[in-house]
Amino acid sequence: MRFSGVTTILLACLSLGGCTSRGLTVDELLAQPSRETTGSVSRVADASPAQQDQPAEMLAMAPPAPIPHALESGVIEAGMPVPSAKPIAFMAPPKVQASAIPRSKVFRHSFRDAKPINFGHASPHSLAVHGVDVSRWQGEIDWVKLRSQGANFAYIKATDGGDHLDPMFKKNWRAAAEAGLKRGAYHFFYWCRVASEQADWFIRNVPKDPGALPPVLDVEWNGESSCKKRPSREVVLEKMRVFLERLERHYGQRPIIYTAPDFYRDNLQGAFRDYPFWLRSVAAHPAKVYPDRKWVFWQYSGSGLSHGVDGKIDLNVFHGSEDDWHRWVAASTS
Repeated sequence: MRFSGVTTILLACLSLGGCTSRGLTVDELLAQPSRETTGSVSRVADASPAQQDQPAEMLAMAPPAPIPHALESGVIEAGMPVPSAKPIAFMAPPKVQASAIPRSKVFRHSFRDAKPINFGHASPHSLAVHGVDVSRWQGEIDWVKLRSQGANFAYIKATDGGDHLDPMFKKNWRAAAEAGLKRGAYHFFYWCRVASEQADWFIRNVPKDPGALPPVLDVEWNGESSCKKRPSREVVLEKMRVFLERLERHYGQRPIIYTAPDFYRDNLQGAFRDYPFWLRSVAAHPAKVYPDRKWVFWQYSGSGLSHGVDGKIDLNVFHGSEDDWHRWVAASTS
C-alpha cells in the first residue's frame, strides 16, 4: 500500500511519540501533571507506577500500593478508604561515607529564650545542630551574627497561598547562603486556594539552588487569616498530596511537612509515613505530643532571642548528632 507524503510524515510523528505545535523540552513535558489529581491517582495517559527505591532510614518510603480515585475537590468514591500518601518514583541519593562528606562548621547554640521551658532529660539542648525559621516579621537580619549564635540552618518563609511572596524572602535567601547557613524555603498553605496553583507559585519564586535544603509545606489551620475554611481530612490529605508531589517533581527532593499539634491531631495521624516531618512542640518533647511519629526537625520555641535579630525568633533543632547532620544534608540536598 502506498502512502502520500503527508500521511508518511504523520505516521513518523506518531511513531516518535506525537507531534505538537511547539517544541516542548523534556522538563516542560514532565512539569505538566493534572492540576487537581495526584500522580498516585490513575490517569488515562499514565503508565503503571514505577517501583520505588528505598532511601535512607530517616526518609523511609512505603512501597507503592493501589489507591482509590480522589480529586482535590474532596469527592471520594463511596465506600472507599482515604488514600494513603505514596512517594513519587525517583532515584534515592547514594549512601556517602562520612569521611567523604563536606563538613561545614557547626556552631554551638547560645540562644536565649523569653519563655524558657524545662524539657528535663529530653531537652533540645542535648542535641548538636540548632537552627531558626524566619519571615518578614524578623525584619533586617544580621545573618553572620545569627549564625555565630548557633543558627546552623534556616528555613525562610517564601510564599503563602497562590499570590503572596514574603517581601524579605529574596534578601534572606541570598544573605543566609552568604553567611554560610544551610537554608531552605517554606510555603504556608492556604485552604481557600487550589493546591496546584499554590505549588506553581512556590516553584515560580523559589530557585532550584544546588545545596538548598528540601522545601517545606507548612500546614496549619489558618485561624488568623481571612480563610477560616477547615476542609475534611480527606480533602486536606489530597490537597497536601497534590502540592507535595508537584514540588518533588520540580526540585528532585522529598519535601518536609511542618505542622502543629491541633492540625496533626485532626488530619495527619497515620498519614504520610514516607515523608520527613518538622514538628512544633513548645511545651513538651515531640514523643509526647506526636506519639509514634518520626521527625527530622523540632521547633521547640517561638520566643527565642538572639544577636542579629530584633525581637523574637523561632528556634529549631535537628534530630541527630553532628555526624548525622552532615550525612542527612549530603543525602537531601540537590
